[in-house]
Amino acid sequence: RMAKLSEEEKKRGVVAASAGNHAQGVALAADRLGIKARIYMPLGAALPKITATRDHGAEVELHGVTVDEALAEAKRYAEETGAVHPFDNEDIIAGQGTIGLEILEQVPNVDTVIVGVGGGGLLAGLSAAVRAKEQELGKKIKIIGVQAEHAAAYPLSLAADALVPLKKVSTIADGIAVGRPGQMPFSIIKELVDDVATVSEDDIDRALIFLMERNKLVVEPVGSVPVAALMNGKLKEEYGDLGTVVCVLSGGNIDPMLMLKVIQRGLSAAGRYMTIKMMLSDRPGEL
Repeated sequence: RMAKLSEEEKKRGVVAASAGNHAQGVALAADRLGIKARIYMPLGAALPKITATRDHGAEVELHGVTVDEALAEAKRYAEETGAVHPFDNEDIIAGQGTIGLEILEQVPNVDTVIVGVGGGGLLAGLSAAVRAKEQELGKKIKIIGVQAEHAAAYPLSLAADALVPLKKVSTIADGIAVGRPGQMPFSIIKELVDDVATVSEDDIDRALIFLMERNKLVVEPVGSVPVAALMNGKLKEEYGDLGTVVCVLSGGNIDPMLMLKVIQRGLSAAGRYMTIKMMLSDRPGEL
Protein backbone atom coordinates (compact mmCIF):
# COMPACT_ATOMS: atom_id res chain seq x y z
CA ARG A 1 0.00 0.00 0.00
CA MET A 2 2.68 2.52 0.97
CA ALA A 3 4.76 1.78 -2.13
CA LYS A 4 1.82 3.08 -4.18
CA LEU A 5 1.79 6.52 -2.52
CA SER A 6 2.41 9.49 -4.78
CA GLU A 7 5.27 11.88 -4.02
CA GLU A 8 2.75 14.40 -2.70
CA GLU A 9 1.20 11.78 -0.41
CA LYS A 10 4.63 10.72 0.83
CA LYS A 11 5.40 14.31 1.80
CA ARG A 12 2.24 14.43 3.91
CA GLY A 13 3.22 11.27 5.77
CA VAL A 14 1.07 8.35 6.90
CA VAL A 15 -0.98 7.51 9.96
CA ALA A 16 -2.01 4.09 11.19
CA ALA A 17 -3.60 2.42 14.21
CA SER A 18 -2.68 -0.97 15.61
CA ALA A 19 -2.09 -3.00 18.75
CA GLY A 20 1.48 -3.40 17.56
CA ASN A 21 2.13 -5.82 14.70
CA HIS A 22 0.68 -3.70 11.87
CA ALA A 23 2.26 -0.70 13.61
CA GLN A 24 5.74 -2.13 13.23
CA GLY A 25 5.14 -3.01 9.58
CA VAL A 26 4.02 0.52 8.76
CA ALA A 27 6.86 2.05 10.76
CA LEU A 28 9.48 -0.10 9.01
CA ALA A 29 8.02 0.60 5.55
CA ALA A 30 7.89 4.33 6.29
CA ASP A 31 11.51 4.30 7.41
CA ARG A 32 12.59 2.48 4.23
CA LEU A 33 10.62 4.89 2.03
CA GLY A 34 11.69 8.02 3.91
CA ILE A 35 8.12 8.83 4.99
CA LYS A 36 7.03 10.34 8.30
CA ALA A 37 4.76 7.94 10.21
CA ARG A 38 2.43 8.56 13.12
CA ILE A 39 1.07 5.43 14.79
CA TYR A 40 -1.86 5.34 17.22
CA MET A 41 -1.78 2.47 19.71
CA PRO A 42 -4.12 1.73 22.62
CA LEU A 43 -3.09 2.43 26.19
CA GLY A 44 -1.74 -0.78 27.62
CA ALA A 45 -0.22 -1.94 24.32
CA ALA A 46 2.70 -4.31 24.89
CA LEU A 47 5.88 -2.38 25.68
CA PRO A 48 8.04 -4.37 23.21
CA LYS A 49 5.62 -3.44 20.41
CA ILE A 50 5.69 0.26 21.34
CA THR A 51 9.48 0.26 21.62
CA ALA A 52 9.98 -1.57 18.33
CA THR A 53 7.62 0.81 16.52
CA ARG A 54 9.50 3.84 17.87
CA ASP A 55 12.85 2.23 17.05
CA HIS A 56 11.75 2.09 13.40
CA GLY A 57 11.41 5.87 13.52
CA ALA A 58 7.65 6.28 13.90
CA GLU A 59 5.92 8.73 16.23
CA VAL A 60 3.72 6.74 18.60
CA GLU A 61 0.58 8.19 20.17
CA LEU A 62 -1.21 6.17 22.87
CA HIS A 63 -4.97 6.64 22.77
CA GLY A 64 -7.97 4.74 24.10
CA VAL A 65 -8.09 1.30 25.64
CA THR A 66 -8.93 -0.70 22.50
CA VAL A 67 -7.73 -0.88 18.91
CA ASP A 68 -11.12 0.47 17.80
CA GLU A 69 -10.66 3.64 19.87
CA ALA A 70 -7.11 4.12 18.59
CA LEU A 71 -8.37 3.60 15.04
CA ALA A 72 -11.11 6.19 15.47
CA GLU A 73 -8.55 8.76 16.64
CA ALA A 74 -6.24 7.85 13.76
CA LYS A 75 -9.08 8.44 11.30
CA ARG A 76 -9.66 11.91 12.71
CA TYR A 77 -5.98 12.74 12.36
CA ALA A 78 -5.84 11.14 8.90
CA GLU A 79 -7.88 13.97 7.36
CA GLU A 80 -4.56 15.75 6.96
CA THR A 81 -2.44 12.70 6.08
CA GLY A 82 -2.64 9.33 4.33
CA ALA A 83 -4.23 6.64 6.47
CA VAL A 84 -3.03 3.02 6.31
CA HIS A 85 -5.87 0.93 7.73
CA PRO A 86 -4.64 -2.21 9.53
CA PHE A 87 -7.19 -4.52 7.88
CA ASP A 88 -9.94 -2.72 5.91
CA ASN A 89 -7.80 -1.94 2.86
CA GLU A 90 -7.48 -3.91 -0.38
CA ASP A 91 -3.71 -3.46 -0.61
CA ILE A 92 -3.20 -4.64 2.98
CA ILE A 93 -5.43 -7.65 2.31
CA ALA A 94 -3.58 -8.46 -0.91
CA GLY A 95 -0.22 -8.20 0.86
CA GLN A 96 -1.33 -10.58 3.58
CA GLY A 97 -2.54 -12.98 0.91
CA THR A 98 1.09 -13.80 0.19
CA ILE A 99 1.07 -15.88 3.38
CA GLY A 100 -1.46 -18.16 1.71
CA LEU A 101 0.83 -18.55 -1.29
CA GLU A 102 3.78 -19.36 0.97
CA ILE A 103 1.74 -22.05 2.72
CA LEU A 104 0.80 -23.71 -0.59
CA GLU A 105 4.41 -23.54 -1.76
CA GLN A 106 5.92 -24.96 1.43
CA VAL A 107 3.14 -27.42 2.37
CA PRO A 108 1.50 -28.44 -0.94
CA ASN A 109 -0.33 -31.33 0.75
CA VAL A 110 -2.12 -29.03 3.22
CA ASP A 111 -5.76 -29.91 3.94
CA THR A 112 -6.68 -27.31 6.56
CA VAL A 113 -5.42 -23.82 7.37
CA ILE A 114 -6.26 -22.23 10.74
CA VAL A 115 -5.60 -18.56 11.45
CA GLY A 116 -6.45 -16.07 14.21
CA VAL A 117 -8.89 -13.28 13.35
CA GLY A 118 -9.23 -9.70 14.58
CA GLY A 119 -10.46 -7.25 11.96
CA GLY A 120 -10.10 -9.93 9.29
CA GLY A 121 -7.40 -8.66 6.93
CA LEU A 122 -5.08 -11.64 7.30
CA LEU A 123 -7.85 -14.24 7.02
CA ALA A 124 -9.41 -12.47 4.01
CA GLY A 125 -6.14 -12.17 2.10
CA LEU A 126 -5.03 -15.70 2.91
CA SER A 127 -8.37 -17.24 1.93
CA ALA A 128 -8.52 -15.31 -1.35
CA ALA A 129 -5.03 -16.51 -2.31
CA VAL A 130 -5.70 -20.13 -1.34
CA ARG A 131 -9.07 -20.29 -3.12
CA ALA A 132 -7.50 -18.84 -6.27
CA LYS A 133 -5.01 -21.74 -6.33
CA GLU A 134 -7.37 -24.59 -5.42
CA GLN A 135 -8.35 -25.49 -8.97
CA GLU A 136 -4.70 -25.67 -9.94
CA LEU A 137 -4.04 -27.96 -6.97
CA GLY A 138 -7.11 -30.05 -7.70
CA LYS A 139 -8.31 -30.10 -4.09
CA LYS A 140 -10.54 -28.23 -1.63
CA ILE A 141 -8.73 -26.78 1.36
CA LYS A 142 -10.60 -26.06 4.58
CA ILE A 143 -9.99 -22.56 5.96
CA ILE A 144 -10.95 -21.82 9.56
CA GLY A 145 -10.64 -18.54 11.42
CA VAL A 146 -10.39 -18.36 15.22
CA GLN A 147 -11.33 -15.58 17.62
CA ALA A 148 -11.08 -15.20 21.39
CA GLU A 149 -14.56 -15.83 22.80
CA HIS A 150 -14.75 -12.40 24.46
CA ALA A 151 -13.63 -10.60 21.30
CA ALA A 152 -15.63 -12.57 18.74
CA ALA A 153 -17.44 -10.18 16.41
CA TYR A 154 -17.22 -12.44 13.34
CA PRO A 155 -19.50 -15.31 14.42
CA LEU A 156 -22.23 -12.78 15.28
CA SER A 157 -21.68 -10.81 12.08
CA LEU A 158 -21.67 -13.90 9.87
CA ALA A 159 -24.88 -15.16 11.49
CA ALA A 160 -26.54 -11.76 10.89
CA ASP A 161 -24.97 -11.33 7.42
CA ALA A 162 -24.04 -7.79 8.51
CA LEU A 163 -21.38 -6.14 10.64
CA VAL A 164 -22.24 -6.49 14.33
CA PRO A 165 -19.90 -4.43 16.56
CA LEU A 166 -19.21 -5.64 20.07
CA LYS A 167 -20.00 -3.41 23.03
CA LYS A 168 -17.03 -4.76 24.97
CA VAL A 169 -13.81 -6.55 24.05
CA SER A 170 -11.74 -8.44 26.61
CA THR A 171 -8.92 -10.85 25.78
CA ILE A 172 -5.26 -11.40 26.53
CA ALA A 173 -4.74 -11.73 22.75
CA ASP A 174 -4.38 -7.99 22.11
CA GLY A 175 -3.49 -8.51 18.45
CA ILE A 176 -7.06 -9.61 17.70
CA ALA A 177 -8.87 -7.46 20.26
CA VAL A 178 -11.02 -5.76 17.63
CA GLY A 179 -14.69 -5.01 18.29
CA ARG A 180 -15.86 -4.42 14.72
CA PRO A 181 -14.92 -6.43 11.60
CA GLY A 182 -13.69 -4.58 8.54
CA GLN A 183 -16.30 -4.26 5.80
CA MET A 184 -13.94 -5.40 3.05
CA PRO A 185 -12.54 -8.42 4.92
CA PHE A 186 -16.03 -9.40 6.04
CA SER A 187 -17.35 -9.51 2.48
CA ILE A 188 -14.48 -11.84 1.51
CA ILE A 189 -14.57 -14.04 4.60
CA LYS A 190 -18.30 -14.75 4.41
CA GLU A 191 -17.83 -16.09 0.88
CA LEU A 192 -14.54 -17.96 1.17
CA VAL A 193 -13.99 -19.13 4.76
CA ASP A 194 -15.49 -22.38 6.04
CA ASP A 195 -15.92 -21.39 9.67
CA VAL A 196 -14.89 -18.97 12.42
CA ALA A 197 -14.47 -20.74 15.75
CA THR A 198 -13.85 -19.30 19.23
CA VAL A 199 -11.49 -20.23 22.06
CA SER A 200 -11.40 -19.36 25.76
CA GLU A 201 -8.66 -17.48 27.58
CA ASP A 202 -7.62 -20.73 29.26
CA ASP A 203 -7.39 -22.37 25.81
CA ILE A 204 -5.06 -19.58 24.66
CA ASP A 205 -2.87 -19.88 27.76
CA ARG A 206 -2.55 -23.66 27.41
CA ALA A 207 -1.65 -23.38 23.72
CA LEU A 208 1.01 -20.76 24.41
CA ILE A 209 2.59 -23.01 27.04
CA PHE A 210 2.45 -25.97 24.62
CA LEU A 211 4.20 -24.03 21.87
CA MET A 212 6.88 -22.80 24.23
CA GLU A 213 7.46 -26.07 26.08
CA ARG A 214 7.08 -28.66 23.31
CA ASN A 215 8.02 -26.72 20.18
CA LYS A 216 10.43 -24.11 21.57
CA LEU A 217 8.39 -21.35 19.89
CA VAL A 218 7.82 -18.03 21.66
CA VAL A 219 4.65 -16.41 20.34
CA GLU A 220 2.31 -13.75 21.64
CA PRO A 221 -1.22 -14.82 22.67
CA VAL A 222 -2.74 -14.14 19.23
CA GLY A 223 -0.12 -16.43 17.71
CA SER A 224 -1.29 -19.32 19.88
CA VAL A 225 -4.99 -18.92 19.02
CA PRO A 226 -5.03 -21.35 16.04
CA VAL A 227 -3.25 -24.00 18.11
CA ALA A 228 -5.72 -23.39 20.93
CA ALA A 229 -8.56 -24.22 18.54
CA LEU A 230 -6.89 -27.54 17.72
CA MET A 231 -6.11 -28.42 21.32
CA ASN A 232 -9.58 -27.83 22.78
CA GLY A 233 -11.02 -30.57 20.55
CA LYS A 234 -14.02 -28.64 19.21
CA LEU A 235 -12.80 -28.63 15.61
CA LYS A 236 -12.28 -32.38 15.68
CA GLU A 237 -15.80 -32.83 17.04
CA GLU A 238 -17.18 -30.63 14.27
CA TYR A 239 -15.13 -31.80 11.29
CA GLY A 240 -13.47 -35.07 12.26
CA ASP A 241 -10.07 -35.65 10.66
CA LEU A 242 -8.65 -32.32 9.46
CA GLY A 243 -5.79 -33.97 7.57
CA THR A 244 -2.57 -32.02 7.24
CA VAL A 245 -3.04 -28.80 9.22
CA VAL A 246 -1.16 -25.50 9.02
CA CYS A 247 -1.61 -23.08 11.93
CA VAL A 248 -0.52 -19.50 11.25
CA LEU A 249 1.37 -18.27 14.33
CA SER A 250 0.85 -14.58 13.65
CA GLY A 251 2.95 -12.66 16.13
CA GLY A 252 5.85 -13.08 18.54
CA ASN A 253 5.83 -9.70 20.28
CA ILE A 254 5.14 -10.67 23.88
CA ASP A 255 6.07 -8.62 26.92
CA PRO A 256 8.19 -10.63 29.41
CA MET A 257 5.86 -9.73 32.30
CA LEU A 258 2.83 -10.82 30.26
CA MET A 259 4.67 -14.02 29.40
CA LEU A 260 5.20 -14.70 33.11
CA LYS A 261 1.50 -14.12 33.78
CA VAL A 262 0.43 -16.32 30.87
CA ILE A 263 2.80 -19.12 31.93
CA GLN A 264 1.33 -19.11 35.43
CA ARG A 265 -2.24 -19.05 34.10
CA GLY A 266 -1.49 -21.73 31.51
CA LEU A 267 0.11 -24.07 34.02
CA SER A 268 -2.78 -23.46 36.41
CA ALA A 269 -5.35 -24.21 33.68
CA ALA A 270 -3.46 -27.44 32.95
CA GLY A 271 -3.51 -28.42 36.64
CA ARG A 272 0.27 -28.04 36.97
CA TYR A 273 0.52 -24.90 39.11
CA MET A 274 -1.17 -23.98 42.37
CA THR A 275 -0.94 -21.12 44.82
CA ILE A 276 -1.95 -21.77 48.41
CA LYS A 277 -2.48 -19.06 51.02
CA MET A 278 -3.06 -19.76 54.71
CA MET A 279 -2.76 -18.10 58.10
CA LEU A 280 0.00 -19.49 60.32
CA SER A 281 1.33 -18.52 63.71
CA ASP A 282 4.88 -17.17 63.61
CA ARG A 283 6.59 -19.88 65.58
CA PRO A 284 9.06 -22.69 64.80
CA GLY A 285 7.53 -25.90 63.47
CA GLU A 286 4.14 -24.34 62.59
CA LEU A 287 4.40 -25.11 58.86
